[in-house]
Amino acid sequence: MEVKNLDFSYGKEKVLNQISLKIPKGKITTLIGANGCGKSTLFKVMTKNLKAHRGSVFLEGKNINEISLKQFARQVSIVHQYNVAPNDLTVEKLIGYGRIAHGGLCKRDKAQDEKLVSWAMEVTGVTEFRDRQISGLSGGQKQRVWIAMALAQNTKILFLDEPTTYLDIRYQIEILQLIKRLNVEFGITMIVVLHDMNQAIHYSDELIAMKDGKIIAQGEPKEIASPEILKEVYDIALKVEHINGELFVLTV
Repeated sequence: MEVKNLDFSYGKEKVLNQISLKIPKGKITTLIGANGCGKSTLFKVMTKNLKAHRGSVFLEGKNINEISLKQFARQVSIVHQYNVAPNDLTVEKLIGYGRIAHGGLCKRDKAQDEKLVSWAMEVTGVTEFRDRQISGLSGGQKQRVWIAMALAQNTKILFLDEPTTYLDIRYQIEILQLIKRLNVEFGITMIVVLHDMNQAIHYSDELIAMKDGKIIAQGEPKEIASPEILKEVYDIALKVEHINGELFVLTV
């Protein structure tokens, strides 16, 4: 996926300013930056939830504005920050909705639908909850179900907007390990929005740092997680230390 010269405004407020970037295929790319820097808006434009006022987003060389939502959903799956489903909906039923973009309601697709739904449940570890209602799950379990629904779409690109928000540390790590596994084992390209710098460093192949609607830097975590770049992005001096060969940003 490639973004070229992207501009977006809310009224007179310019939120994205001449954004250009390339998402490396088969990698985990994470958007970082302070609140209000434009991460969520860029995410929404790249996922066809908002339309840019200027510039373009290309998927496999084609402008996404020229691709229907159904065609887009056959290539790209999305896990939003906020997800809502009827409380009486079962886990398996919800995950099955991920097949709609592929004509999954047709009889001729039933076997493939069932196979992919079962695979998605197994990979995300929610098979045991298949007959339970969504309302009866914990926050971490629900997040795995939403990821399973995205996997059922059987795409090679997965967007995740702050997938660890509101989760305790155990579930945060479980979700991040799942994202890493999906990337490594199945080659799924991941575009993630994260707030925790250390999580972004340790679970990403590439970081894109934003500030005031612009790209400040893009590259490997060890390149981006420097005191100089972090100061520019967050307007605060942060120490960066190497501990047992691992890079950490000290936030206390």
